[in-house]
Amino acid sequence: MQLPKTVRSERKYDGKIIDLVVDVVEYPSGRQTIREVVKHPGGAVIVPLLEDGTVLLVQQYRHPLASVITELPAGKLDQGEDPLNCARRELREETGYTADQLTHLSSIHTTPGICDEILHIYLATGLTPAGGGQQLDEGEEGLSFLSLPLAEAIRMAESGAITDAKTICGLLLTARHLEQRNHERR
Repeated sequence: MQLPKTVRSERKYDGKIIDLVVDVVEYPSGRQTIREVVKHPGGAVIVPLLEDGTVLLVQQYRHPLASVITELPAGKLDQGEDPLNCARRELREETGYTADQLTHLSSIHTTPGICDEILHIYLATGLTPAGGGQQLDEGEEGLSFLSLPLAEAIRMAESGAITDAKTICGLLLTARHLEQRNHERR
């Protein structure tokens, strides 16, 4: 497959979290079109799983949706930051826990039609409370966390009570990972 080429690229907006670029793209046919691209540094998503199968979720106000939604702890990568280090930091900040082990489950493109964001999903096990509890960043005021069995969280995703894509991916990838691990032990 012959790929389109970018003829011209113009940065329209530099923001705190995202940048916006407008590209003129030429297809192999010669036809040109405009593509608006949201540039995002990516992030880490954490599935904090206690030994009893309980998963820790956060409930957070999301302004674009004008509502509080239930999701997995996650955060944006700092410039040049390793996703694993971001996962450790965000787990500690949002839940007040640290993990003995972080297992990379997958990386996902969130909205590839308009954005270059990649989220790295980690399963966090061997959880222990860190001193001082949550250490919330700006914009996380009011964030609370909810603990429930993994199977119940998956049911919430299936029923539409959890709609956040990274959370649904993380929960399902965790369930699959645990099934495979249990199968290998037999």
